Amino acid sequence: MANFPVIDLSMLNGDERSATMTKMNDACENWGFFELVNHGISHDLLDTVEKLTKEHYAKFMEERFKQMVASKGLEAVQSEVSDLDWESTFFLRHLPVSNINEVPDLEDDYRKAMKVFAAELENLAEQLLNLLCENLGLEKGYLKKVFYGSKGPTFGTKVSNYPPCPKPDLIKGLRAHTDAGGIILLFQDDKVSGLQLLKDDQWIDVPPMKHSIVINLGDQLEVITNGKYKSVMHRVIAQSDGNRMSIASFYNPGSDAVIYPAPALVEKEAEKTQVYPKFVFEDYMKLYSGLKFQAKEPRFEAMKTMESTVNPDPMATV
Repeated sequence: MANFPVIDLSMLNGDERSATMTKMNDACENWGFFELVNHGISHDLLDTVEKLTKEHYAKFMEERFKQMVASKGLEAVQSEVSDLDWESTFFLRHLPVSNINEVPDLEDDYRKAMKVFAAELENLAEQLLNLLCENLGLEKGYLKKVFYGSKGPTFGTKVSNYPPCPKPDLIKGLRAHTDAGGIILLFQDDKVSGLQLLKDDQWIDVPPMKHSIVINLGDQLEVITNGKYKSVMHRVIAQSDGNRMSIASFYNPGSDAVIYPAPALVEKEAEKTQVYPKFVFEDYMKLYSGLKFQAKEPRFEAMKTMESTVNPDPMATV
């Protein structure tokens, strides 16, 4: 098995740019994942976010999680649990309107750090979308325009902790799925592993690396690239010891953005007709919410039946 792709973003500024872009393109085509180092987000900020996230869990969420486990009798299960994830989570919304000031239990220093962190990740996501455009031969800014809708993209963060699990062979930290949205930026624990992706019918560990940002592609980028890039099934394996931190930020299309294969990519592959449907992102999310832990292909097929209702000229300009 080839090594998990690790991309040094600083190499884009020198003689290694072409090789780095090729490596990123290969990762998007063959892995759906890659790990970024030297991505421009300060290590001090990452260390602060990690410290405050772990403190927040211990202070506000750990006891609630233990009560949930006790109430469901999960410590004593004897057969596989297929409808529950061993995780403690909360969500922050950044765009189009932030809710970070309304989320309870966030202390001021944590709230402030997460605002700065979100702004850095938003910039990194937009930089990456332009690099994908370059690799795909699309005009600069194309992906951001498609994502824009009438109110701009949707951007939010899922903050998760995966506490020690007494039955890791029977309960997943997070069940296997593809991500519904656009581009996902993950800041994960560098000591406690657990994230795996499915490649060539094998589960491959995503290596924990200090100060790295793991990138993966969602279903929308598979549609826009007409399958050239693919979203990939991934999961989190619960661990018997160690509390794994995971901060996943989702840079997604706006709710009313219309998603469809880029005409330039369909035209480029003359022998390959448009394979993927055209749909409104919000409609896809409504379908996804009930089918997250199932294969993506039936979701795409279901959206094809709705195509006739979609505005044929949907793209907003920024």
